[in-house]
Amino acid sequence: MSYAHVIAVEFNHCDPAGMVFYPRFFEMINSVVENFFDEELHYPFARMHVEEGYAVPTARIETEFHAPARLGERLRFDLAVTRLGRTSLHLTIRAAGGDGPKLTARSVLVFVDRYGRPTRWPEEVREKLAVMVREEGDGGNPA
Repeated sequence: MSYAHVIAVEFNHCDPAGMVFYPRFFEMINSVVENFFDEELHYPFARMHVEEGYAVPTARIETEFHAPARLGERLRFDLAVTRLGRTSLHLTIRAAGGDGPKLTARSVLVFVDRYGRPTRWPEEVREKLAVMVREEGDGGNPA
């Protein structure tokens, strides 16, 4: 199972040459993750952060940039859950535009309490994540 989300490249994402300024890709990735939690896990960040006092900071992110993305492009981001730990979540996120792949990111999120201490995933969230896990090699493209 992978989750797809489309983001239109806007002027605010770009450098003066009209290409996405690379830090903006990390904002887009965060948006994809936030929407994944809301739409697929039914665990919106507002509930997690504000109501319950938890968070999912990124502990690690490794990104390969394949080609520039430009103003006006529509980028499709595909997110796959590749590993679920007691407190961690490993994701692979790929983005592609009209002329092909733009980036591949592998990230690790950690579920933490209000004091920043890693804590076990809520059971209802963990159960949903567990059925989504697919190893990098499963079925070819994981995202």
